[in-house]
Amino acid sequence: MPPTAAERAERRAQERAPLSLVDDDTIEREITSSRLALAMMDKASWEFTDLRTRMHLLEQRDELPAEDLMRAPVVAKLALDTWYRSGLTASEWQMLQQVLHTEFALLLGEAYHETNHWLVQQGVMPEVDLRPFIRRAPAGASGNTVASARADAEGWQDETRFMPRQITPTQSVPLSRHNAQADEVLKQLQRVVGRQVPDFLLTTSPAPVGTAPSTAAAPSQGSPRLRAAITHAQDALQRRPGAAPTATEGADGLAAELAPQAALDEIKARNQAFKQVLKQAADTPAERATIEIVALLFQSILQEERIPASVRVWFARLQMPVLRVAIGEPDFFAAADHPARDLIDRMGACVMGFNTSNATVVGGGEALEREIKRIVQVVEAYPDTGRRVFQTVLTEFEKFLSHYFENENQASMRGVSLAQQVEQRETLAIQYTIELRKMLNEVPVQDGVRDFLFQIWADVLAVTAVRSGAQSEITRLMKRAAADLIWSASAKVSREERAEVIRRLPPLLKTLRDGMGHAGLSSTKQDEQIRALNNALAAAFTAKTAAIPRERLEELMDQLEALDAMLPEAGGLEVNESLVRDLSGHETEDLEVVAEGGSAPTPAMLSWARELQVGGWYMLDYRGRNEPVQLAWRGMRHQLILFVAPSGRGVLFQLSRLAAFLQAGLLLPAQDETLTVRATRNALAKLDVDPTRLLS
Repeated sequence: MPPTAAERAERRAQERAPLSLVDDDTIEREITSSRLALAMMDKASWEFTDLRTRMHLLEQRDELPAEDLMRAPVVAKLALDTWYRSGLTASEWQMLQQVLHTEFALLLGEAYHETNHWLVQQGVMPEVDLRPFIRRAPAGASGNTVASARADAEGWQDETRFMPRQITPTQSVPLSRHNAQADEVLKQLQRVVGRQVPDFLLTTSPAPVGTAPSTAAAPSQGSPRLRAAITHAQDALQRRPGAAPTATEGADGLAAELAPQAALDEIKARNQAFKQVLKQAADTPAERATIEIVALLFQSILQEERIPASVRVWFARLQMPVLRVAIGEPDFFAAADHPARDLIDRMGACVMGFNTSNATVVGGGEALEREIKRIVQVVEAYPDTGRRVFQTVLTEFEKFLSHYFENENQASMRGVSLAQQVEQRETLAIQYTIELRKMLNEVPVQDGVRDFLFQIWADVLAVTAVRSGAQSEITRLMKRAAADLIWSASAKVSREERAEVIRRLPPLLKTLRDGMGHAGLSSTKQDEQIRALNNALAAAFTAKTAAIPRERLEELMDQLEALDAMLPEAGGLEVNESLVRDLSGHETEDLEVVAEGGSAPTPAMLSWARELQVGGWYMLDYRGRNEPVQLAWRGMRHQLILFVAPSGRGVLFQLSRLAAFLQAGLLLPAQDETLTVRATRNALAKLDVDPTRLLS
């Protein structure tokens, strides 16, 4: 039913009322009342949903009035008012809170049950069918609709769940598809909100393609009343209840005073209480809708149990800064890549580990928690800079991650160090291979020797240069061995030359064996290589190979001596398929090298593999184990990618092998969608059930 004239007049009077700061006692009472309402709805939500549906039918209303006695917040407020009028105090309530929550939940649940029972006896909807009350989204966009219909009744104990899609080996989920999904969810949000608040669509239009939102000036952040209310709410969230922060607490406030879960519960309750205060301070329907949507987003984020409570405390502190940005920069609801969204998603992906029984992040993540805390405090300290402060701290966070996994995360430090050594060695080996190919391009070298130099000896030179230095004596010895091998394998037509080969062959073979052993080749593989070289040398004795002029051989020796000076810059090195090397020889106790598994990847899978971000969690099916791993390191050219298990064991992929694992479903993202996209879906589910909450 439309509001009466009296109701419209009262609403206009409330909107025109001057804004005043709310004292701490009032806020504390609101928090206590909200907690009681949540506790009651935790037990009575299903009965309430059925009762509300029957009342819709009887009264022909779209929704129960906000002050209806059937609503748990109204019952909770009456109970608290009675408590205080009787002379009891807040401290006494806190002492008995657990018992009171339990008893009131039982009483309200029984009241709902008995009322439903009586209505059924009167013939009112014996079977509750929620489908007529669900505003359906496009197919596949909103998850389980029945669960969505009941979602509003769940409060902080939201039961709406969107099961991750099961990815089969023939499916692919490139990051571009994730971006498309995010864009579609945001468009759906705009459509749903736009039906209730037409002006909202005007404020969320994205910038034209190829342009960026202006950052020349600080964005508008709503009316003066609303700005003051947000500032007051943010200040209150930075200090513990009933007291200003002390010199020793600084900006930690509430989080420093209470245990993580208690602090999180406190902040969640405060955010809920402040939502109503902020809506009263808003001047326009679009502002009220923005306040509601941001509150729903953070309600979902703060319920993500895979994020430790100690980190969710700091996520909760971002609600007011994000609200300020969402009001001043409405493309927050239109652009999936808004830096505020990206920051929340990146931090969430890094801490969304698989062991939430501990208070901190998996893998000794105290440093990661400290960085998240620092970022939140920086954002809070610059309230008027909009997206610029989010973009700045996002860039800082990306830089921090590289340092963190290399130097501070106990689970990944060893693996990253080993992977960096592998990359340095492989980079040099590829560079040596490139230069050797250039040098021998027009030199008549027997194929067996050529293959040995490219596939084996380039790696030996790289290992020696990494361990001993490019200009060390042993590295020069290995280069001379390459020149001696080339000379020995060329045609020997005179007796003197053959005698010289026979004289020099034993020390040459010893040097070759020493080099291969130094590079980690097993004795069996060394024997195989030596047999192949002996065949090449035998061909030289029968003059089946071409002779190399002495002048060209001396020139070749000079080039080998100066080989390191000719190496291309590593940063600009292009690695094609012919240069990709077998890394299985690098495997150690702490580092597994994935050398098999999956099929030839498609270009889309290769693109997806390049886009995976450091810090993200995945499920890896490899060598009979299906376990969580975190992407801890990417090489300079993204050709090598390291994942680390919580135990500290590293798993190293080459890019093409990683793409093959993604294509085969052997490596799956732990999150099918980002934190903010999931939160937006959950918000949509609640708005589908009760769109009037945008303005109430």
